[in-house]
Amino acid sequence: MTNFFETEIDRIFKTMSNSFFDVDDIFEEFKSNSNSGPLFYGYTMTVGPDGKPSVQEYGNAKPEHLPISNTREAIVDTIVDEKEKVVKLIAEMPGVEKTNVKVLVDKNVVDISAEHGEKKYHCKVPLQHKVDENSAKASYKNGVLEIVFKQAVEKQTSKKVEVE
Repeated sequence: MTNFFETEIDRIFKTMSNSFFDVDDIFEEFKSNSNSGPLFYGYTMTVGPDGKPSVQEYGNAKPEHLPISNTREAIVDTIVDEKEKVVKLIAEMPGVEKTNVKVLVDKNVVDISAEHGEKKYHCKVPLQHKVDENSAKASYKNGVLEIVFKQAVEKQTSKKVEVE
């Protein structure tokens, strides 16, 4: 019974990976029809009453190939500590070394990238809170990157106007 499920799941994933699309082909197909609206594609995977998995595709774009990219997007979480007045970014990037991690901060956007052998990560994280870019401190341990920023002190921009 277990062997049946393994082969059936392998077959389903092969079908799904073969059914993804090449974006250029889809745009060429829909370029002539300007009333087509947004393009979307998805699938649902359920287990039928007979116990067999079932995959159903939906959408107005029929994919043919999976876009190939060897770069992964790091999983990033943002933590705001109002008590300590800091903003922390936690990024999971297993399989890379500390020396391979690059972090750039520019105008409240943090650009994180890392590459080690077959493992490549890249993501841009917009910061929703005002931070002091110069206060950034980063550490990397066991596949987890932690970047800590001090929150920027909001300067009062209001001005008292005397009425004459």
